[in-house]
Amino acid sequence: MVEIGTTTGDRDVVDPGHFTSESAQILIVEIMGCNRDLENILKNISDVQQKMKNIIDVLGRV
Repeated sequence: MVEIGTTTGDRDVVDPGHFTSESAQILIVEIMGCNRDLENILKNISDVQQKMKNIIDVLGRV
């Protein structure tokens, strides 16, 4: 048995000896959730970088 912590804090148990399409689907959904979370983090980083650039531009004009 392999226990996987999910993004919601739940625990999914996958038995590698009896791997099924349902087990695969659980893992695929988790990968998709992680990918979405990473995309949101990257967008937030980009937004913060742009905000900092704008602040630095304003300070450079003062």
